[in-house]
Amino acid sequence: MTDLMQVTLTQDAPAAHWGKANVTFQNDVASIHIKAGDIQRQVQQAARKLQSQGVSAVALEGELWTVDSQWAFAQGFATAQIKPKIQWTGDDASKKLLNDRLESASFARDLINETPENLSPMVLATRAANWLSEIGGDKVSYRIIEGEELLEHQWIGIHAVGRGSERPPALLEVDFNPLAADADVSVALVGKGITFDSGGYSIKSSEGMLGMKCDMGGASTVTAALGLAIKSGLNKRVKLFLCCAENLISGHAYKLGDILTYKNGVTVEVVNTDAEGRLVLADGLQAASETGAPLIIDAATLTGAAFMAVGTNYNAIFSPQAEVLALAQQKAIAAGERVWPLPLDPWHMESCPSPYADTANSRAMKGGGAGGASNAAGFLWRFVTPEANWLHIDLASAFSDSGDSLWAAGGTTHGVLTIAGLLED
Repeated sequence: MTDLMQVTLTQDAPAAHWGKANVTFQNDVASIHIKAGDIQRQVQQAARKLQSQGVSAVALEGELWTVDSQWAFAQGFATAQIKPKIQWTGDDASKKLLNDRLESASFARDLINETPENLSPMVLATRAANWLSEIGGDKVSYRIIEGEELLEHQWIGIHAVGRGSERPPALLEVDFNPLAADADVSVALVGKGITFDSGGYSIKSSEGMLGMKCDMGGASTVTAALGLAIKSGLNKRVKLFLCCAENLISGHAYKLGDILTYKNGVTVEVVNTDAEGRLVLADGLQAASETGAPLIIDAATLTGAAFMAVGTNYNAIFSPQAEVLALAQQKAIAAGERVWPLPLDPWHMESCPSPYADTANSRAMKGGGAGGASNAAGFLWRFVTPEANWLHIDLASAFSDSGDSLWAAGGTTHGVLTIAGLLED
């Protein structure tokens, strides 16, 4: 790597002529001035400033750098167009960990930032399967169920949401098994893979549709997390399910008033075709439940309500089990990520009533009404086996529409490390 700008951390205050600046320059060396408090946030903001000033390659130097602060720098330094060029500091183990994180996060970020035209449901499924196969070798096997074949397996939700597109929907199942062939599945992962969301007949505004290439953020997040865990020596059997579809309008598209009968017998009235994520995840959660895994984790850019509740710096988490929420919070803190639990009680399963079916997929009002994120989680709960612990992650922080002081515009990959930590536990 050539033409590297050296970047150091210092606890010294900047010289008076720099004013309140937290990044200063001298002799081609940039210094990030950190204060007591959230050091990782300060470093990430400083990295954004450096990148916005045209710095494209850096060498991190000095004794104050830790793995966590270097990773925070990488997150702030990445953009949709430029993969971070960073020379890490520290021992070989730290450098390997950081390189593994960067490769995994870059894979997720590239998928999220890909154009909807280039990333059809089958392309998403195939790219995820190939990447995991490259990492896991013969420990990874997979199959893709595509188009009308979904009906043969009773994956009703994915088929319904995706049938309006000329490009068929798909369910990807990946099996990572480093153990005996008959080993139990320890964890099942489920990701929402809506490669573009027009809203269907409940059509979004042009502004609301612009960023909807990110609606497969759950699929990219769980895939990247599994890849990172494999790179870190994961020694348990994990299955991954990606629910991939385009939610478009056509003469073949599903409609308001349709009733879907799922594999487990639950009937669902469609009252909002823009509440499609939960319809595809219902299939994925049933497939995950069939594995017998004691822990099921799903991730999805599911509701605007979660975004309104926790903002852009947190992902919302839900679980019927308090110990699962506590573990997720612990893993997020250890990884320098942020999650916040929102309510989920049994009565949330009844929050979207229908006179025609067991439940509706939302409420027939703007945004699904009050408590929309919890109502969506309650809907999903119907499709999770009672025997499993379950964590639902509503990825409010997976995508930055226009960029801010922490993130460049596009995919953030916020959530990858939390899920990887839960896999490695």
